[in-house]
Amino acid sequence: MAKGHRSQIKRARNAEKDTRPSAKLSYARVSVQKACFVLDAIRGKDVETALGILAYNPRYASSVIEKLLKSAIANAENNNGMSADNLYIEECYANKGPTMKRIRPRAQGRAYRIEKRMSHITIVLNERA
Repeated sequence: MAKGHRSQIKRARNAEKDTRPSAKLSYARVSVQKACFVLDAIRGKDVETALGILAYNPRYASSVIEKLLKSAIANAENNNGMSADNLYIEECYANKGPTMKRIRPRAQGRAYRIEKRMSHITIVLNERA
């Protein structure tokens, strides 16, 4: 157990800001499983290699993630003053978002549910030492 009152612990945790450049896409219309197939392929790679992988990946999620990666690179250059040549993907993950429920008519008056899943995709970059 950590020492101190809950508010002191939270204050100490929130004082440590993460200075790594990142980009987050909320409510992406792709399921977490489908996004993770693409994210697993680029995790740990340098930025140029990752953009090459995403450009030739046939999955729909790769086009969404490619745009997000370019945004993270721009954040690193403009906000943190980093060079794009030294950047690599330190973390990338997809979290579950809300699900849109739709109805599909079926035989004999029945209705089947269609679930259109969404995800929140995050990419965190870092500089190679």
